[in-house]
Formats: sequence, C-alpha cells, structure tokens
Amino acid sequence: MTKSEPNGTAAPSESPTAMRGLFPSDLVERQQRCPFDPPVGLTRRRTGGPVQPLSLLNDATAWLVTGFDEAREVLSDTRFSADQVRHPDATQAQPEEVAQKRAAAERGEPLQSGAQQIDERRDGMFIFMDPPEHTRLRRLLTGEFTVRRMRALESRMTEIAVEHIDAMRAAGSEADLVSAYALPLPSLIICELLGVDHADRAQFQENTKTGLNSAASPEERARAGAELYAFIRRLVEHKRHRPADDILSGLLHKTDPPLTDEQLVDVALVLLGAGHETTANMLGLGTFALLRNPEQLAALRGDPSLIDGTVEELLRYLSIIQLGVTRVATENITLGGVDLPAGATVVIATPETNRDPAHFSEPDRLDIHRPRAPHLAFGHGVHQCLGQQLARIEMRVGLTELFARLPNLRLTVPAEEVPLRNEMLIFGVHSLPVTWDRRPTTQGDNGCGSKPTGTCVSARDSA
Repeated sequence: MTKSEPNGTAAPSESPTAMRGLFPSDLVERQQRCPFDPPVGLTRRRTGGPVQPLSLLNDATAWLVTGFDEAREVLSDTRFSADQVRHPDATQAQPEEVAQKRAAAERGEPLQSGAQQIDERRDGMFIFMDPPEHTRLRRLLTGEFTVRRMRALESRMTEIAVEHIDAMRAAGSEADLVSAYALPLPSLIICELLGVDHADRAQFQENTKTGLNSAASPEERARAGAELYAFIRRLVEHKRHRPADDILSGLLHKTDPPLTDEQLVDVALVLLGAGHETTANMLGLGTFALLRNPEQLAALRGDPSLIDGTVEELLRYLSIIQLGVTRVATENITLGGVDLPAGATVVIATPETNRDPAHFSEPDRLDIHRPRAPHLAFGHGVHQCLGQQLARIEMRVGLTELFARLPNLRLTVPAEEVPLRNEMLIFGVHSLPVTWDRRPTTQGDNGCGSKPTGTCVSARDSA
C-alpha cells in the first residue's frame, strides 16, 4: 500500500485524514454542549483498561491506548514502528484484505504482519519513518530550529499579533477571531521560516484545509495535495537559485549529502501543514475555552505571569490531535497487561491519555494553576514535535496580546452555536465570533468584565 514518487521512492499512500474516517464517530466527534472534553466514546472507555481492542470501520481490529504511561511506552519503544511503508497499519487495509486475513486465521494459518521489504526510503516524510532514516532528517531540521532563530521570531510574532489586533479594532468591535487572528499569526510565521511569499499564503491555507478535511472527497483531497506539492516544488526551485535566510534555503545549500527535491518537498509540506494548522486551532479553541471558564481567564488577566502555565494546561486540556497517531508492533509485545501480536496496530487516544486520572488530579478541570507535569500534546520520544517551542511562543504571544488589547473580549453568539471542526483531523473551531469594548485600553485595565455564561459539565461529572 504505497505510492511511488517520480524517483521511485515509496511513501505512505493513505493520509491520516482518510484514516480518521475509519474510526467510529463517537470516538472522534466532540459534543457541542462541551467541546473541550474528549468524545463521549473515549470517556466511556475510561474504566476499560489502558489498552483496549478497537473495531475499525474497514472491519480490521486495532488496539486503543488510553493510558498515559502506556502511550509513553509506545512512543518511546523502538519495537513499535512509525514506518507506514515497511509496516502498514490496520487503517490502510481494504475490507477484502481484512476478510482474507481473518479467514486464514480461522484455518489456523500464521498471521501475516504485512511488513514490506524496502531497502531504502528516499522520500522525506520523516514523521512516518524509524531510525536511522528518521534520525538523519530530524537532525537536519533540529539544526534549523535554533534557539537564536526562535528568540528572534518572538519579537516578530508580537509585531504580527499587534498588527492584526489593531486591524480588528480599526474595523469595529466585532470579528471572527479565527480568520482575523488565530489563523494568520502562525501561518505568517511558518511562511517566513520557510521563505514562502505572503502573497501565496491564502492558496496554501485553502489547500491545507481541504487536505485535512475528512468530509472532503478523496478526489478533492488529492487535488489539494497535488496543488500543494506543485507549489512546494516551485518554491524549492526558486530557493535553489535565490537562497535567503530561511529553513528551506538552509536545507538546500548546507546539507551534505544533499537532499533530493522529493525529500525537500516532503519535509516542507510536513512543516508547513504542522506549523500553522495546529497552533491556529489551539489559539482559537484555547480562547474559546478561556472565555467559557471566566474564573480562569480572570486569574490570567490579573496575573499575566501565569501565561506559561496557561499554555501548558490548554495543551493538555484540549488535546486537539485526536486519533491520528498510530504505531505497529514489530514483534510480540505485552502492553498494559495485554499481549499484542507482531503486526498489531495501536492507536493513541491523546485526548484521553492527557486526562488519565492516574497521572493528573481532577483531569477534566481546566486549571491554569496546575503544577506543571508532562503531557503528550506534542507526543513523546524521537518523534516528539519538532516545533513545540515555536508553538509555545506563538500561543504565549498570541493569548497575551489578545487579552491585553481587547477589553472585555466575549462571544457574540451562544457557545452552542460556535461551529466545531469535528470533520477535521485536527480539532478546533471553524470560526469564533467575538466582540469587545471599544474604550481605550489603559494601563492596568485587565478587561475583566465578562460574566460566566455557564461552564461545561465534564464527562466524568455527567457519567
């Protein structure tokens, strides 16, 4: 189950977006009455153990990991493979393949793991690779995400945030926070990092959105992917002849041995998609969560030094990457007391692992004063998110400037009418209609004038 790139490279054929459609809806769709809690199908499984069988809609069986410690073990144990080319997972199987394997098992024939014999990966989809192939690409990118570059970006992020807030205020006292603020901030930053012209940003965002939309047809996603691929190929060629101080130019001109064009395109696609889509949704959904928890927002406005803890708690509490992380056991492994055969697919339920009551006290409560503890919003192990520090800075700057410069920020519609991104691989809100007081912001004005409009009843409380 692979696709062949122009140079013969094998790369994953099924996107994580297509994979999302194989999960029962109650495991991926959050409820309008409380969109910050995990889907009800996950919360119902809390008493079923940290590793549970999961029936996929292609008739295959996988294993759902909901325990925090068990998820960390999967993500750090090299016996669980991320290489979807050599070790295709159960989400890539067609129903007829599943039926054939099931019939063979009933006849007592040994289970075929589905592992593919491939000498060398020549694509650049490093998020779907194992060491040592993953190691080389990851090391090259780590060198580009330097502390110096991140520190220099923080002041630029503040400029962009202030510019967009000023534009919102100049246009009146109402706006859609997603399109006017949450999306442009990380999008502009990752475009600058990679050297993408701002004039190309709108088309890039639209194609990325289509590619991550599980409700889009396969043809629509394929067309969006092809346009993105062609766009990045043109960008690579441009940087080859006109290098600048950006990541793509660095990868082109400072790498020995050099990366192929296909590898460069794949790497850029991963960074562009991950570099804006996740943070944009965290900014929009994080603002929504704070507005719905006014006592937490009041505490933050009263003490801005709480911002770092607020960012970490929002990352844990919201966990917008839902069921997109899979691994395949390359040998027989016991996980959480469950014996998994070689070839078994495990699916990490990040929204539940980050609410594991064995690891977090009162896990269903948003608490920006919570003592800092490890969470899995950025993953764990060798595949831990490369841009996590960038995302933290973007959230810190984005939320700080937003609540400091828009007095009494509040929703203009009932919370139940805010459209959720349930059809998307990365959860969030499609739009967030807000308003604010037009009085000038004075020193010491914390804008804390909102009143509680009702808070979520947690899944645990309502059970």
